[in-house]
Amino acid sequence: MARVEMTMPKMGESIMEGTVLKWLKQVGDSIEQDESVLEVATDKVDTEVPAIYAGVLTEILVQEGQVVAVGAPIAVMETDAAAAGAAAPASAPAAPQAAPAPSSNGSAVPYLPEPHDPQAAQTAASAEHQPGRFLSPLVLSIAREEGVSMTDLEYLPGTGKENRVTKKDILDYVAAGKPSLTGTAAATTSVQAPAVAPQPQAAPATPAPAPVASAPSASVKPVPSVSGGQELIEMDRMRKMIAQRMVDSVRISPHVTSFVEADVTNIVNWRNKHKDAYKKREGENLTFTPIFIQAVARAIQDFPLINVSIDGDYIIKKRDINIGVAVALPSGNLIVPVIHNADQLNLNGLSKKLNDLAARARINKLTPADLEGGTYTLSNVGSFGNVMGTPIIMQPQVAIMAVGAIKKKPAVIETPQGDLIGIRHFMFLSHSYDHRVVDGSLGGMFVRKVADYLEQFDPNTAI
Repeated sequence: MARVEMTMPKMGESIMEGTVLKWLKQVGDSIEQDESVLEVATDKVDTEVPAIYAGVLTEILVQEGQVVAVGAPIAVMETDAAAAGAAAPASAPAAPQAAPAPSSNGSAVPYLPEPHDPQAAQTAASAEHQPGRFLSPLVLSIAREEGVSMTDLEYLPGTGKENRVTKKDILDYVAAGKPSLTGTAAATTSVQAPAVAPQPQAAPATPAPAPVASAPSASVKPVPSVSGGQELIEMDRMRKMIAQRMVDSVRISPHVTSFVEADVTNIVNWRNKHKDAYKKREGENLTFTPIFIQAVARAIQDFPLINVSIDGDYIIKKRDINIGVAVALPSGNLIVPVIHNADQLNLNGLSKKLNDLAARARINKLTPADLEGGTYTLSNVGSFGNVMGTPIIMQPQVAIMAVGAIKKKPAVIETPQGDLIGIRHFMFLSHSYDHRVVDGSLGGMFVRKVADYLEQFDPNTAI
């Protein structure tokens, strides 16, 4: 047997450290090659770290919650010397040992007891609502495969750090038949009544059901309150990171925002003409965003000094045009996956790439590579019904654009026969830029150029 150290892997060009969220394996566990060993959080994405070799985990060097530098040792494994150079089948027998995972504590007792079990009241009461809670990619994957809804995941009690749902928690829940976890107070009442005494069963028929109603209030965690009309909500980890980034960006970059209104009637008519056929052919939606991305990429080619970052007294000009697109998550947080080399993709390529990134973002399946290397960012605030916005720059970029909702307006139309009044589709573009290196002339000309590309969109464009 050979002793091998597991180290914190590099998970992106700008990521220098990661936080250990959860160890998926414990000392003494057999691990197959490429099997996930722990969950790690970075400032960009949460991911699982696989084992490079097959073997047995003999020592854990870093505890959950600790921040570890890239390349630092995090665990020790024992593996066959031959396995260090190739995939090792020796760990294959470990698979049957993992089979009992769906049962709780190695027994056949389900995670959620049957209603007649005296412990049922305590379990049901602990199923408090936790919207926006962190859910690991592994838990989300199991939930999809087993048909567990996001609502149930928000109520499912977790035994991990900070009440996180672990793999064992969700497997035990599935093994118990996926009992409903919503409506916690009502569920607790119905479960606890038989456990207390037979008398309260008649209480609902009387005007005073106090003995039953008081049962859940004793076990439900009280909500912190400043006064009777306020509620304290602790930020989740992602919200804390977003908050810190926004504060840092405003502190680092003096923001200026320029606005332009663009006539996008040709784009609206073109999309209406092709969206049904595209949906039938590709099985995906055809949205306006790929057209916006294409216009931004073309404008960057015309004004390359928008595609830069700052390092001290130096301006770093980027050759690649990598456009990040803000995506809203079910939790309400935002994440910005990146379309690399966006200038090299046609509309169909941009549409498929965007749909793939957005879909994986919403189920927490993005990789670190999907989030790194952005040189410019686009935010579609119009998807929320907003006509314009003043977006905050994604550091270390120097500019970001927001596109607003498309609205019908009366407009003057110039024709060979004279001016006419017609109904057109208009949209505001909001361009925020770092005034340290982007002056008003460059920032204003850039957003005007994007609007020009949108207004000049060829209605005969094929997709």
